[in-house]
Amino acid sequence: MSNIDTTCVNAIRVLAADAIQKAKSGHPGLPLGSAAMAYELWARHMKHNAGNPKWANRDRFILSGGHGSTLLYSLLHFFGYGLTLDDMKQFRQDGSLTPGHPEYGHTVGVEATTGPLGAGMGMAVGMAMAEAHLAAEFNRPGYDIVDHYTFALGGDGCMMEGISSEAFSLAGTLGLSKLIILYDSNKISIEGNTDIAFTENVQARMAAFGFQTITVEDGNDLDAIGKAIEAAKADKERPSFITVKTQIGYGCPAKQGKASAHGEPLGEENVKALKENLGWPDPDKAFSIPEEVYAHYHELAKRGAEAEKEWNELFAQYSEKFPEERARWDKFHAPVDADALLNDEEFWSYEDKAQATRSLSGVMINRLKDKLPQLIGGSADLAPSNKTHMNGESDFSKENYVGRNLHFGIRELAMAAMANGITLHGGLRTYIATFFVFSDYMKPMMRLAALMKLPVTYVLTHDSIGVGEDGPTHEPIEQLAMLRAMPNLNVFRPADATETAAGWYLAATADQTPTALVLTRQNLPQLAGSSKEALKGAYVVSEAKDAANMDGILIGTGSEVSLAIEAQAALAKEGLDVRVVSMPCMELFAQQDASYQEQVLPRSVRARVAVEALSGFGWGKYIGFDGAVVCMEGFGASAPGPLLFKKFGFTVEHVTETAKKVIAANR
Repeated sequence: MSNIDTTCVNAIRVLAADAIQKAKSGHPGLPLGSAAMAYELWARHMKHNAGNPKWANRDRFILSGGHGSTLLYSLLHFFGYGLTLDDMKQFRQDGSLTPGHPEYGHTVGVEATTGPLGAGMGMAVGMAMAEAHLAAEFNRPGYDIVDHYTFALGGDGCMMEGISSEAFSLAGTLGLSKLIILYDSNKISIEGNTDIAFTENVQARMAAFGFQTITVEDGNDLDAIGKAIEAAKADKERPSFITVKTQIGYGCPAKQGKASAHGEPLGEENVKALKENLGWPDPDKAFSIPEEVYAHYHELAKRGAEAEKEWNELFAQYSEKFPEERARWDKFHAPVDADALLNDEEFWSYEDKAQATRSLSGVMINRLKDKLPQLIGGSADLAPSNKTHMNGESDFSKENYVGRNLHFGIRELAMAAMANGITLHGGLRTYIATFFVFSDYMKPMMRLAALMKLPVTYVLTHDSIGVGEDGPTHEPIEQLAMLRAMPNLNVFRPADATETAAGWYLAATADQTPTALVLTRQNLPQLAGSSKEALKGAYVVSEAKDAANMDGILIGTGSEVSLAIEAQAALAKEGLDVRVVSMPCMELFAQQDASYQEQVLPRSVRARVAVEALSGFGWGKYIGFDGAVVCMEGFGASAPGPLLFKKFGFTVEHVTETAKKVIAANR
């Protein structure tokens, strides 16, 4: 290691320690221990250009151990990504570009929001899948325009979390050789030495998954780290897992190798001792970086600019030689033409017969696959049930990366993380699927998608007690309320073919919001009054005979809209005139202006009944104190679906009686 390399590695450590100390909050252990491997990677082995952080062929880097964010911020600062010294001084402060954990879309150069440990590992696998697919789609002999690596750095915590095993198992099966994991192995977690809860042979596990495993004994040996990265790149058949043995809190005499270095500032005296131990000039002064450090990083950064220049020349030649492929490339990377899809008669057409919305969703997927060549997706081993297979398209596999049908295996949590990674990579739109009740497994990564504003589509079928014989373990009850509680997630439960098309239109054209399509197993009738108004989240699907003097409003979603319409007819026979509102998406309705909301749900009509075969939690906003719900009050049961709907009160008689009581109480 040259003197300037040593100084530049230590600059990362010192800057990270100073930022954490000023904030009086943070995690210094990882940045101090991992500084050398991060420096070696970014300086000599990773293609990246601060002048164009979104360069399509850049290598991706994810700090899966997001608590060590000052490591990433220091790299971004030194390599010229726009983070200033003042930004570093504002670490963990309100509105700063240096929040406690890295946030995608907030700080330039951050490739993914990493908070929950292991999430970054799953997203890295998704990025590597996207790279492999796009390379298979677009590369031509002599023109490898998609040719980059995905690097992820994480520690013992990331390896303990189950999501990592789920994701790495599939990565090995798929032979994603452009995926390289750097394992910061310091054998320390918050509670102490990892031996108290984590004694497995991690390398053996990774080898069993199908990874090349490499070990670097000294985490400060830049030459050994560099050789390990090059060995990882040389393996064209397997992803690689590099164990780098480090010391948490390296360089701080009182904290090095101790659990106390993990999640608390070193303390002013210990920061000074760190600097003295590292031979840092002026150890009493915070945020003092020698000019030679910046000069060296500036020189290193030129390599990335030169790499992009070479790629731009190659891409220009590619575009000239393969103009049709260039046109496809542009379509893959462009927003979906929302107007064209909205006015596409074939997309909105349907057969006038009863069908399950999961089946209708399958029709939509197969209509979209030709209109959106960038669409790729699959299921957690449930494609035949979820109806998510793209007909005529091959399967994505180690032997066939051009395939568009993804097989995630029974790995819902990692599947959702991989979908995030595919979307973050760019150039692709993705959907994933499972039974609605198993959205519980997916929820943490759905939350990250919403937080990152990623337009991932979730196909969630078997949406109620209509599941039937599988019983309460498979019948979702509280899941709809759970997802509706999440900010920036459109939860869409369609009632028929038109509404299902509307849900897919919403999903396919979304820019910054993920969409959950909540779909039935059982057949539903096509509704005469359904329309594209569903895109407003709620609309009048069946009007009262005298809207100006109606007696009440029935509000339904999904399979219960037709039930509400039947109840409307029954009430009419008893002289009660009610409106039926379909509300497939509460989130969209909440975004409409007040006049439209008043038009659909007039405040003067207080007699309202919501009908939904799931938990009633959350309906108070629309029925008020004077309304009522016909919803599930407990878990389901194991019996045929039609019997369960009767058992739990989803009948014309019960809805009618409930409405009559509410109307009477409001007179």
